[in-house]
Amino acid sequence: MGHQYEGPKRSFAANSPASPAIPFIHHLASSAAFKDLFREGMTLVEEAASYLDGPGREESRILPRAAAVGYSTESMRLTTRLMQVASWLLLQRAVNEGELTSTQARAERVRVKLSREDYACRPEIFDQLPPTLRDLSYRSMRIQERVMHLDQGLGVAHSREPVKARSEVASQVERLRAAFSL
Repeated sequence: MGHQYEGPKRSFAANSPASPAIPFIHHLASSAAFKDLFREGMTLVEEAASYLDGPGREESRILPRAAAVGYSTESMRLTTRLMQVASWLLLQRAVNEGELTSTQARAERVRVKLSREDYACRPEIFDQLPPTLRDLSYRSMRIQERVMHLDQGLGVAHSREPVKARSEVASQVERLRAAFSL
């Protein structure tokens, strides 16, 4: 009685320090989930272009001046954001289909600028924009976040240095040393 569980009795080769971790991110980047992300991204690009060239143009004409400026700025950011996402998706698809090596894609990747950003205008102006533009902006930011997350994972998987988590305590100690060594 009083027997305690001591964990698994067998060892796994993947857990040994000599064997490298399996980079599952590469499998994710070439999976059905990536294909869905690709399709979603390209559909969003087409949807945004169609809206901005048609109904969006008409809707922008009836906006008050401040909202019209906000519309112009937000539509430019939306277009830029989606073009960067599409560029990244196309690069990754080229790797998946064997058209580019991962090394070639990383060299091209430097031209793609994925960055988190807020909306182009103040919240009270953004709320005055047509609902379709707001929806496209929300969706484009959401897909951009997903792409950035995947991109970050691929970057870590390709790096040759192991990822080291930065300790909050070590960070505070460094700040204290810097403060007292003046």
